[in-house]
Amino acid sequence: MATKLVYLVTGSNRTNGIGYSLVSKLAERPNAVVFAGARDPNVQSLRDLAAKHSNVYPIKFLVNDRANNDAAIADIKKIAGQLDVVVANAGIATLESYVPVAKAPIEFYQEHLEVNMLGTIVLFQAAQELLLASPTRAPIFAYISTGVASLTKFMGPDVSIYGASKVAGNFIIKALDAENPSLIAMAISPGWCATDMGNDGAKRRGSTGREEAPMKVEDVVEGVLNRIDGATKEKSSGRFWNFKPTSGNPWDCEQEEYPW
Repeated sequence: MATKLVYLVTGSNRTNGIGYSLVSKLAERPNAVVFAGARDPNVQSLRDLAAKHSNVYPIKFLVNDRANNDAAIADIKKIAGQLDVVVANAGIATLESYVPVAKAPIEFYQEHLEVNMLGTIVLFQAAQELLLASPTRAPIFAYISTGVASLTKFMGPDVSIYGASKVAGNFIIKALDAENPSLIAMAISPGWCATDMGNDGAKRRGSTGREEAPMKVEDVVEGVLNRIDGATKEKSSGRFWNFKPTSGNPWDCEQEEYPW
């Protein structure tokens, strides 16, 4: 019998989102126990998913709320007794934030940093004791980043608010890798994915001629899980992975990894 693996996926509220789709895919694995972190764990979609799969547990998760994060991890410990993989997927990129630096309200930067960077720190601090005690001896902390966070492959103007917050989140991943000898800490770009966030970006950046983002959620989820499954400290940690190489468009990345 396969060894039990316990996952926490944050940002699982939206049915067309990466988090919910990751939970749905992991739920099909007989050895997986999956905690779906969501602002409202009682939404019908998560209730239906938990009713269909006995290994799925919706759990209240509020980004950058230490007391809530502590309580969520305590519930995971009580129910499952361990935590092996954390997918830090919760994040924001508001439609109003696509503005040049000269016109960007400072509170927009603050809001995005609080969720996309500080929220990641709070999550790790709350989860670290249970996560680092994983019986696998190779716990994973995967941060869902973005190609916009690559300073080398600059994606263009008007995305400094979202991009800067994700650059900061990426730095935290590098720090976690360096500070924790057993932890597999990695950033993963999901590409330009057709979630609400990705589609908002397509509408805002009308120069692309697109009404929605080009990457299908199911393809992105498969790619993200391919990066997580079988990850090791030596080959996977402290790196900024592309969910899969793509080509043909200015926003694509043809490499397995994004340049920092």
